Amino acid sequence: MTELSGGPTLPQERRVVTAIPGPKSQELMARKQASVASGVGTVLPVFARRAGGGVLEDVDGNSFIDLGSGIAVTSVGNSAEAVVRRATEQLNAFTHTCAMVAPYEPYVRVCEELAALTPGDHAKKSALFNSGAEAVENAVKVARAHTGRQAVVVFDHGYHGRTNLTMALTSKNMPYKHSFGPFAPEVYRVPVAYPYRWLTGPENCAEEAAAQAIDQITKQIGADNVAAIIIEPVLGEGGFIVPAKGFLPRIQQYARENGIVFVADEIQSGFCRTGQWFACEDEGLVPDLITTAKGIAGGLPLAAVTGRAEIMDSAHSGGLGGTYGGNPVACAAAIGSIETMRELDLPAKARRIEEIMKPRLEKIAEQSGIIGEVRGRGAMLAIELVKPGGKEPNPEATAALAKACHQQGLLVLTTGTYGNVVRFLPPLVIGEDLLNEGLDVLEDALSGL
Repeated sequence: MTELSGGPTLPQERRVVTAIPGPKSQELMARKQASVASGVGTVLPVFARRAGGGVLEDVDGNSFIDLGSGIAVTSVGNSAEAVVRRATEQLNAFTHTCAMVAPYEPYVRVCEELAALTPGDHAKKSALFNSGAEAVENAVKVARAHTGRQAVVVFDHGYHGRTNLTMALTSKNMPYKHSFGPFAPEVYRVPVAYPYRWLTGPENCAEEAAAQAIDQITKQIGADNVAAIIIEPVLGEGGFIVPAKGFLPRIQQYARENGIVFVADEIQSGFCRTGQWFACEDEGLVPDLITTAKGIAGGLPLAAVTGRAEIMDSAHSGGLGGTYGGNPVACAAAIGSIETMRELDLPAKARRIEEIMKPRLEKIAEQSGIIGEVRGRGAMLAIELVKPGGKEPNPEATAALAKACHQQGLLVLTTGTYGNVVRFLPPLVIGEDLLNEGLDVLEDALSGL
């Protein structure tokens, strides 16, 4: 087989040349099972060899249409030119000094970019970390330092990470929390506006959910005890839930009225994914703090907390940081990633993906009998699978659909509190022909269930 580099030069085609998994992937899986902890699971039972544009190629030569982007990480495509170029230049200069020991310009530049890109025209500052969970933890630290309070409010179906504190913030037990407790205290969970599953109907969802959430905070916690309210503007692992219009502004208003730091967790929804730079822009929200990761650096580990300067400066000197936080190579990659997002107008690309995918998904849903809802924005879309004739979650069909897609060379991911949602996170640079072919595969796989 001819050797090719990955990235944009990789042939943009679906190609299945072996059984899935093929013999080389099976051999590597045996090695993985012998040497890697079994808690590290696998979605697609193949081993990647290279990736780029809208495809991922495995070690056996199979080429998959990628509708996962490494869980919304490679939004600019794998090995994007500007990301590789800038990261390579930085690698050749130095790989690490620790930003807390000898700082460097790329760290500062990423923080400047975040101040310019995130919502609001107020003075902003940032701190950089390695992962989304670290960003959320540090947002809590900053909020507590700023307010002098301890309680943190999160929402049903929310996901915020796998560290001890962020497991406490996360709703779903399996696989994220099961057997790992006890968890951090002073975390409280309230209802979210989930239109599809709101008992009195989606038309009542925003008002009733906000009223219930605010009532619980006021009576069970006390607003004066709450340091932060944290919510994903589009809930990710909970099932790509788009809160009913009006819910988020009402929660933010309550936070503002009571001196509570309002934190938008944009780790999965940020950086052009929903058709805007950040999902909270859809309803004009200006968070006090915003957490980012995933799409920020084109595949290299980087995360950030960005927010109002007076809040970010609440933490004492030395209170924020970490040995690898804001690594210079990751920062250089982020600069290349943001450059690519601007040059290619990736918010517009995300909106175009929605224009292609959503009508097709809605048509497929009409024909299927087991898709309860199509939802999402931009290139963050999902279908929720249910038992015929009602809204009972159907995780069995969801798992079967994902497996059938994988066998035919289409990478999709499942999600949802009930395990019954298939989510679509294509690279924002994916070609339209490839995208339509992926939907053809999905339709065929669904009809075969």
